[in-house]
Amino acid sequence: MKKEEILGKVGKTVNKVKDTGTMFGGWMSSLKWWHWLIAGLAVAAIIISIIFLLKKPAVVPDPPVVETQMVTLKDVEIYGEYPGSIRAQLFVEVRARVEGYLEEMLFDEGSYVKKDQVLFVIDSTQYAAKVAKAKSLLQKNEALAQKAERDLDRIRPLYEQKAASQLDMDNAIASYESAIADVGMSKADLQQDSIALSYTVVRSPISGYISESLVDIGTLVGPGSQSLLTTVVKSDTVLVEFKMTDLDYQRSKTANVNIGQTDSSRKFDPYVTITLADKSVYKYKGFVDFADPQVDSKTGTFLVRAEMPNPDRELLPGQFTNVTMLLNVIENAVVVPTKAIVIEKSAAYIWVLRPDGIAEKRFIELGPESGNYTVVERGLRPGESIVVEGYHKLTHGMPARSSY
Repeated sequence: MKKEEILGKVGKTVNKVKDTGTMFGGWMSSLKWWHWLIAGLAVAAIIISIIFLLKKPAVVPDPPVVETQMVTLKDVEIYGEYPGSIRAQLFVEVRARVEGYLEEMLFDEGSYVKKDQVLFVIDSTQYAAKVAKAKSLLQKNEALAQKAERDLDRIRPLYEQKAASQLDMDNAIASYESAIADVGMSKADLQQDSIALSYTVVRSPISGYISESLVDIGTLVGPGSQSLLTTVVKSDTVLVEFKMTDLDYQRSKTANVNIGQTDSSRKFDPYVTITLADKSVYKYKGFVDFADPQVDSKTGTFLVRAEMPNPDRELLPGQFTNVTMLLNVIENAVVVPTKAIVIEKSAAYIWVLRPDGIAEKRFIELGPESGNYTVVERGLRPGESIVVEGYHKLTHGMPARSSY
């Protein structure tokens, strides 16, 4: 029944009462007091009924809608981030090993050179002369040795026939042995002078990219002068060096990971990726091949090195970079989005939507983080539904409804 209809009927009833009172005023004045009491109670009952009919029914609020996600198990990769630097796999200084004036430079600066390729030529005149002199001296001493041998061959039968003295025999032997020694010394001198002569042609010790020349044509180079001529870098494979803390080492040992050593029983090897200057991640991975066996007492860190392919020369020795290293893989871990976790003082909790639709505030024990997810070590089971959005609308024990 509508409010207007009820008010209309009440108005009609009041008018009838007024008319009745006028018509029967005299009669009503003759009524007893209890007649008036009954009439008052009747009017009160009518008013209460009207109020009850006009009262709106209580509205029961709908349970809040939240976004949920199912708890699952997955393998979680744990990474560490460190500042690092790029170093060439081989960095060789090309130096002049003999003194002389530089005559030729036979390479393009910054180009790729092969092992044993001729780079510089030093004036070889004096070294060629020393070689010629050593050859002549060797020939002379060889001739003297041959004569001493013939003299010894002649005197030996005479000595056996008592026709030559012991002194003659001893002198012949000494002359022969001295001549043989002179031949040996001449050969060594010739070899030494020939090596010095070969050093006038400076060759590349390795294959790689050559830097700029540090000397000009006509410069006096060598041990007593400017000996460093240029450098050659082998950079098709580079070394990434970074430092880890003692705490990282302890954590790796807890995870049975020996950094810098291969382990066939492990399902993964610690590898590194690096971030370039434009914030992009380098396309190749490097594998750790060395870890310093001792910790630096001043910094509390130890050196770690990884080899990384560099076929396109995108990485240059001397660059600084950010290194991300795989430290461990936690298998079958309970993982939840980090945004679903609420930190309260020293404790952490998460909202769980039970199968009966009741929201439960569940305290949990956290493990390591990986990206946007966090490992939960205790407090959750696979298959449970957790609230990831809208948990600010919940109180413990209240009903809630998932948006899915």
